[in-house]
Amino acid sequence: MASFARHPSHPYNRHQHNPNPSRRHGQDMEMQQPRSHGRNHGKIERDVTSPIPDPELTRPGRRGCNPFRAFVIMLRSSSSLGACTNVLLPFVPVGLVLHWLKPDLHLWIFLTNYLAMVPMANSLAFSSAQFSRRLPRVLGVIIQLTVASAVEVILCLVLLFKNEFQVIQAAIIGSMLANLLLCTGLCFIVGGIRTKAQEFSETVAETGGGLLLVSVASLMLPCAFYESISAMNRLTADELNHKILHISRFSAVLLLIAYATYLFFQLATHHSEFDQALYESAQRNKDRADNVRRENLTVGEAAFMTLISLTFVTLHAVFLVEEIHWIVSHRHVSDAFMGLILVPLVEKAAEHLKGIDEAWDDAMDFALSHLLGSTIQTALLVSPIIVLAGWIAHRPFNLNFEVFMVIVLVFSVLVVGNFIKDRKSNYLEGALCVIFYIMIAVTTWYYPSPESMEEGH
Repeated sequence: MASFARHPSHPYNRHQHNPNPSRRHGQDMEMQQPRSHGRNHGKIERDVTSPIPDPELTRPGRRGCNPFRAFVIMLRSSSSLGACTNVLLPFVPVGLVLHWLKPDLHLWIFLTNYLAMVPMANSLAFSSAQFSRRLPRVLGVIIQLTVASAVEVILCLVLLFKNEFQVIQAAIIGSMLANLLLCTGLCFIVGGIRTKAQEFSETVAETGGGLLLVSVASLMLPCAFYESISAMNRLTADELNHKILHISRFSAVLLLIAYATYLFFQLATHHSEFDQALYESAQRNKDRADNVRRENLTVGEAAFMTLISLTFVTLHAVFLVEEIHWIVSHRHVSDAFMGLILVPLVEKAAEHLKGIDEAWDDAMDFALSHLLGSTIQTALLVSPIIVLAGWIAHRPFNLNFEVFMVIVLVFSVLVVGNFIKDRKSNYLEGALCVIFYIMIAVTTWYYPSPESMEEGH
């Protein structure tokens, strides 16, 4: 043992007798850097517990809160795709004024508020990202998703108190479809324009794919139960609906427990693996140098702009939703198309714009974290919140989705899961996702509305 301790290769002797201290210091710093080779991409050693810092976050910057300056920065510093949405900003005041002063112009109120949600969603995405960049990466992504999901929750609550249960169910499924097929497909397409094949972390792909499958299976159970028992003709309609309602409420509680477990997995026990994946994705960002040079919002400005953007997005969403019944009953638009296609396109526009911009910059782990995370949040957080809110408010909303919607969602998860399982993406896979989404949209256009919503024809 004594001869082994005196050997020059022993770590203790290397530190004690190294004639070049600066070289030893460089070796120590090299040992502390994150490493990823081959199949270990996205994973780090268990002893790494703290987030890997970003150098640009340590740069000195402005302080305080200047709302005018914050608005200018938002217009200049957002992505090129986000900047294009600024041309729709004039619809923001127009939509509000029409709602308050011309409430009889239903179609114009719907259209102007629909278009106004796009630039405000971009503002929400930018300001929440600016606020989250001061936080650990994994927590920052979750905060951004939660802020955007708040709009979805508010919109569904408005529909809940209007007893538009079919539209809520369609909006929940449609939000997941828009993220899974349309936005993921566009991410694969725009990423494939700059890179032949984009790669992403095994941690993000496997965790997201597994949770998606379980989430969809959970949402299928009430529908499967309803169809099976209906075929037996052993229960009356009221008895069957009563049982479905109890199953949905019990499932909602379990889904919230599953979401809490998912957060604990990401933020506590396996935080280092997710942080490593996002760190490497940030290093591959092709616009990283430009992002460092851009002027950023202060913490106060980011919080202020996030609050203002969230308020305007919520107002436009509420005003838009209030016109759905008129559009369906007077303009021959099915409620399924309204809830499954039209509303989700702007409801989650913040995630869509953010994900596409990240895919263009080759930050696919961030893009998938936003898209898969948003879909998981809709299934495990938003849908149970609406069910429990209906329980409290004595509104019989349940998770008995229509068979058509469930089948479409299952195939969407299978398609996307098959594309991401090899941890690579290309424009062909993206094009197939978008084409499938367009096929669903065309089919939904011809889906009939309930008789109660067609009484105005």
